Amino acid sequence: MNSFLNMISQFGQLDRRWIFLIIALVVLLPLFFPIGLPIRATESTRQVWETVENLEPESKVLMSLEYGPSTKPELHPMAFGIIRHLLKNGHKIYITCLWPDGQFMAEDIIEKVIEKEFPHKFYGEDFVLLGFKPGNEAVIKGIVSNIRKLYTVDARGKSVNSIPMMKGVNQFKDFDFLFSASAGYPGTVEWVQYASDPTGVPMSTGTTSIQVNEVMPYVQGGQVKGILAGMPGAAEYEALIGIPGIGTSGMDAQSIAHVVIVLFIVFGNVAFFVERKKSQKY
Repeated sequence: MNSFLNMISQFGQLDRRWIFLIIALVVLLPLFFPIGLPIRATESTRQVWETVENLEPESKVLMSLEYGPSTKPELHPMAFGIIRHLLKNGHKIYITCLWPDGQFMAEDIIEKVIEKEFPHKFYGEDFVLLGFKPGNEAVIKGIVSNIRKLYTVDARGKSVNSIPMMKGVNQFKDFDFLFSASAGYPGTVEWVQYASDPTGVPMSTGTTSIQVNEVMPYVQGGQVKGILAGMPGAAEYEALIGIPGIGTSGMDAQSIAHVVIVLFIVFGNVAFFVERKKSQKY
């Protein structure tokens, strides 16, 4: 017993650099070697999956990216998952961006997911990047009224009239579904207010964890068909589509790191009381 208490006491004097190193290792290792901890999807995540799964074949899906590098760890994994699910089911994807950084995020998705995992899908026939337009809510209103007036060319400078999948797409009502990956304003709330709610086109969303409380009333009211809440939502969606990705490995790293931190806190407190008891004896 005394030897155990001495060991605990020594732990309390452990150099903090060792603690930083251990935390770094438990975070990095699961990212490169996912453990595959069990993931149970929440009802809101399942609702997004069911909405996408129940779309008619070859549905036209507008995907709007409203985030940048600072929120990329939370929102990029869910965007990857949604893109994989849509392309796997054979839908047409139209990508737009209300944030300037969103266009860089979209290019990254096209390079890392669409071109790499779906080489049989072709630009202009299965997916198109309409790109960023400044104007916040005005852009949404422009898409609702006349998308061809707002976007005369795509993000690559190609006339929308020459893009095969743009045939018959003139306004927001011509889309079958909207997914908004949003980190704030303008984003999900504005899409609900100015596009989805007035036109009746169904939409789902994915947001940062901190934004969930702002959007949840729209989900509970039925205006938004489910929500992916931060990295946990992305990991849950990956589990539902059966394709583990960076959301799953990210949650592995986060979960293990939390366990290790709690253990450090417990051992640190025990070491403190052991040391205090020893000092009282002398």
